[in-house]
Amino acid sequence: MKVSQLRAVVAVAERGNFSEAALELQLTQPAVSHAIATLEEELGVPLFSRGRYGAVLTPAGERILHHARQAMQHLEMMQQEANLHKGLHGGHVRVASFRSVATHLLPKAIAQFHDQFPDISVTMIECLSYLEAEQCLREGRADLGITYVPTSDEFAAWEILRDEYVVLLPPKAKISDLKITWEDIDTYSPVILACLPCGRPLHHHLKQVAPFIKTTSNIQEDSTIVSLVNQGLSAAILPRLAAVPIPPEVQVYSLPKPLERVMGIAVLSDSLHIPAVFKFLEMFKDFDFYTLAKSIY
Repeated sequence: MKVSQLRAVVAVAERGNFSEAALELQLTQPAVSHAIATLEEELGVPLFSRGRYGAVLTPAGERILHHARQAMQHLEMMQQEANLHKGLHGGHVRVASFRSVATHLLPKAIAQFHDQFPDISVTMIECLSYLEAEQCLREGRADLGITYVPTSDEFAAWEILRDEYVVLLPPKAKISDLKITWEDIDTYSPVILACLPCGRPLHHHLKQVAPFIKTTSNIQEDSTIVSLVNQGLSAAILPRLAAVPIPPEVQVYSLPKPLERVMGIAVLSDSLHIPAVFKFLEMFKDFDFYTLAKSIY
């Protein structure tokens, strides 16, 4: 069944004959007759009674006309929706992100975008890790994703923020110097680390610079880790953004050999996006995440 056949049914029914319907559709009369005839053959019922006074709908044709008109209306609505998405007066942007960015950074950026483009809706998809955010992009469930950079060639990515890994010590911890050492941290073994895969850069870093430190990564929630440290039950190493809000009693130190996670916004390299997505990406790349992060720390 073709759209041209449905248009022909509606036009012939409204005009009452094939010649006027052909003029309306800017087709030849044989072309309209062929469209109706082939549709009748496909459906197995006559739609019109042909006579010297024109074309009259059969009972089946009257019922089918109703559905044809609905189909044409839906097609028109589909085109209108597509036209909205091709411009900036509508559209939908889907952003996949892991928890710390989704909690502390994305809402402010989305609010700024909404102020400029109120007709464009933005949906945030919260993921357990940056790997899950990347998978959302691969599967077409998200238009944009927050990940670690550099990333693989299948993505185009832009840096938005560098987030320092920090040591969190219990309130009553005693450090002899202002600068913490790996030996100081080791006294609290096993030290809780950010869970995998987001903690993967940290695990690799510690294997190189402090392989003697015993660690554990069996706690998923960053807020739970911070609470354990605050109660004096352990020490932890987390990205600062993942750790906030940090209770004032918890002691915070930079690592003896600093480490950062570099976060960026990514799209599939070969993806085709509507203008709303590109506009959001443009705003996102220019957004001052560093100032926002400092206000949160």
